Amino acid sequence: MSVAPFRILVLCTGNSARSQIGEALFAVRGAQRAAGLVEAESAGSRPAARVNPFAEEVLAHHGITWSGRTPKHVDDVMAQPFDLAITVCDNARDACPIFPNARAHVHWGLPDPADHTEPEAARGAFAIAYASLSARVTALLALPLESMSPAELSAAAAQIHAGSPAA
Repeated sequence: MSVAPFRILVLCTGNSARSQIGEALFAVRGAQRAAGLVEAESAGSRPAARVNPFAEEVLAHHGITWSGRTPKHVDDVMAQPFDLAITVCDNARDACPIFPNARAHVHWGLPDPADHTEPEAARGAFAIAYASLSARVTALLALPLESMSPAELSAAAAQIHAGSPAA
């Protein structure tokens, strides 16, 4: 008997940088998780025309091929069930999308690396965003996700964010 995968949705405004990096990390690491498969998607409230090239570059630097992806609107995934929805919008500036069809929710507010357009600054900002999300994703995937209640899952994911280095 196969167990349904644990499903995670990563949300932000443009779905071109932070949420794409989060989706990629969950997709790759979740597929390799011994405790059970994790599937991931991402979406945004105002999707950009394309994935930020610096997001693709930082993922490629870490061995993750992420080209050919297109940012999605939150409406494109609204009918799908998710176990956890993670918003990664910057607390101060972005209006994060709301996703009611998830069992649990958490906010991992991170600065938008796409705010940097000069290549050296952008690469640095994307490296920081990658490192922040990587640490959080690793910690979350180490939890017994499938056996946690929605309240336990939200609390544990919030604690992971609170204990992680700021981006």
